[in-house]
Amino acid sequence: MSGTLYLVATPIGNLGDFSPRAVETLEAADFIAAEDTRVSVKLLNHFNIKKPLVSYHEHNHVTAGQAILARLLAGESCALVTDAGTPAISDPGEDLVRLCAENGVEVLSIPGCCAAVNALAVSGLPTGRFTFEGFLTVNKKSRRERLESLKGEERTMIFHEAPHKLRTTLEDLCAAFGPERRISLCRELTKLHEETVRTTLGEAVAYYADNAPKGEYVLVVAGAEPVEAPAVTLEDAVAQVLALKEQGMRLKDAAKEVAEHTGLSKNELYAAALEQ
Repeated sequence: MSGTLYLVATPIGNLGDFSPRAVETLEAADFIAAEDTRVSVKLLNHFNIKKPLVSYHEHNHVTAGQAILARLLAGESCALVTDAGTPAISDPGEDLVRLCAENGVEVLSIPGCCAAVNALAVSGLPTGRFTFEGFLTVNKKSRRERLESLKGEERTMIFHEAPHKLRTTLEDLCAAFGPERRISLCRELTKLHEETVRTTLGEAVAYYADNAPKGEYVLVVAGAEPVEAPAVTLEDAVAQVLALKEQGMRLKDAAKEVAEHTGLSKNELYAAALEQ
């Protein structure tokens, strides 16, 4: 019988956010797969957890994934952790999850921190529907094409960005969405200098032109305003009424049906159709 892969979310800055269940899971696992073993060992030492560590990250995930899968299929259990946040979200852990799914290995998620959701919650922007875009590519042409494709996106958009690339990203966002688009810049979430700035893209560009960005950022950008459907003219609506009449519908019934989906007056449509 195969083992289980546990996706254990780790703190994004405050060790107090690591849950008792997460600690128990790491203690019970046969081994731990870590994005950076040097970072993870500090977490393990803080909670006095002694477990074998293997490396699993963006640059070795193909070979390391196969090795981890083999151990899982042999019956061992593995806890996958990232340096901070939820494994498999904007993370090569998604490939390991896919491997497990393809090979019938059970995968369980141990909930915890997710910077994107935390930032969305405090952004002050609509949270009902959102899209997570992660890090934009550093390739100028590709990133501008990506932002161009998001121009009409009505959902709130979430991006991750490093401090040394923030100015360029804000300039590209401003060029794509306009200076008046609202943005919430959340930095150093859960850490000592946590800060959320709610402003516009134009004001954000101006501010960071004079102030050096510090810390890791989550950018929450308002979606585009919904495009209203063009209003139906009385002339167009009457044409619809007459078309329905030609199909055999009574004029009054045709006027009523067109009125219902155009919002125009039934009596006005009926009178105008009669005149024609």
